[in-house]
Amino acid sequence: MDPFQMVVIIVVISVAASTFKNYLQMKENRKADAASEADVANLRSDVARLKERVHVLEKIVTDGDRQLADEIRKLA
Repeated sequence: MDPFQMVVIIVVISVAASTFKNYLQMKENRKADAASEADVANLRSDVARLKERVHVLEKIVTDGDRQLADEIRKLA
C-alpha cells in the first residue's frame, strides 16, 4: 500500500466518521425539537387563554353599569 492510498483511506474514514456523528446529533435534536414544539403549543394556548381573561377583565372594568353601581355606592 503506497502512502497516497493510506492518505485517501484516512480521509475517507474521517469524513465518514464526521458524517455519522452529525447524523446522530441531528437525530437527537429531532427528539428535542418535538418536545420543544409541544411546549410552544402549550405556551401559545396559555397565552391565548390569558388574553381572553384580560379581555373579559377589561370589559368588566370599563362597563358602564359597573361605573354606575360604583357611583351609587359612593352616594350611599
